[in-house]
Amino acid sequence: MKFRAEPAYAHDQVQRIGVLLVNLGTPQAPTASAVRRYLAEFLSDHRVVEIPRLIWLPILYGIILLIRPARSARKYAGVWTAAGSPLAVHTEAQSRALGAILEARYPGRVVVDWAMRYGARAMGDRLSALRAAGCDRLVVVPLYPQYAASTTASTSDALGTWLARTRHQPDVRFIKHFHRDPRYIAALAARVQAHWQAQGRSELLVMSFHGVPRRSLDLGDPYHCECYVTARLLAEHLQLQPTQYKVTFQSRFGRAKWLEPYTEPTLEALAHSGTQSVDVICPGFVSDCLETLEEINLEARATFLSAGGKRFSYIECLNEEATWMDALAGLVEDHAHTWLSQNESVDMRNARADRARQIGAER
Repeated sequence: MKFRAEPAYAHDQVQRIGVLLVNLGTPQAPTASAVRRYLAEFLSDHRVVEIPRLIWLPILYGIILLIRPARSARKYAGVWTAAGSPLAVHTEAQSRALGAILEARYPGRVVVDWAMRYGARAMGDRLSALRAAGCDRLVVVPLYPQYAASTTASTSDALGTWLARTRHQPDVRFIKHFHRDPRYIAALAARVQAHWQAQGRSELLVMSFHGVPRRSLDLGDPYHCECYVTARLLAEHLQLQPTQYKVTFQSRFGRAKWLEPYTEPTLEALAHSGTQSVDVICPGFVSDCLETLEEINLEARATFLSAGGKRFSYIECLNEEATWMDALAGLVEDHAHTWLSQNESVDMRNARADRARQIGAER
């Protein structure tokens, strides 16, 4: 195995901490060809699709990548912005906001960057950029509140691949999940309360999480349980009774059974049974993206209203909301607090040494 070139080593270099925010990924453009390249990488990951390769790859390349890209590209085009993909736009903005907070608290000590697990702005490239910026300690933050093998573990796999080709490995801390972190829950609650204050409150709050195959739960993946923990804590924070909220799962793919209840059929059934108004939030997404803006705010909205519902109100993701940015900074500090203390000591020692040299020169 060939190791990558290392940045120049300096014995007196002040240790810096690199923070890498990682999200799932996005095509570079809302076109069939760009979506095809993105889906080929995403759906080839054995963490995402656990079907044996000999069976799955002919289906992927012989059917799915011939049919799905054009359809998905039309959906992406419906939510694309002048600045690009909403997911990339929000993740970059979160990186900038987090960097500003940490720079104010720890001047010159922390470098914040962002990456995607699939597609452009690959994790390995951004990890190498942080090392080149003098970061020999890294905090990797998968932006998935609830742990799942298909998301968080895949991020860990990519980190491991990069480390395997690194000669001088940095210290690494990896934030596995934050589904029950009080700051994250408080940020979600603040988002809901602000929406209610501005838009009014519906009869029911629907919490729609991204789905995963039911088989993953049966094999021991904690994702399903962590979603329900988040939902319960958010409901408690909002002082909701069990009849005032409902948990659902969206984004089903293929014919296998996924986590239930499914979001769109649930919304349709609610409208048929007389529920006139719903508020929908997606607590498993910290950034608005195709799955929230198109699947929920367009498709699910149409399903509910066409089934007889009168009011469908979508609550935006946390995005760059200040309470969430403070929560994210706190999560990083929790995992890097000993490094930050040590960095302070290094800076103080360097300052004393500089002062001693200055005094010696004056004499």
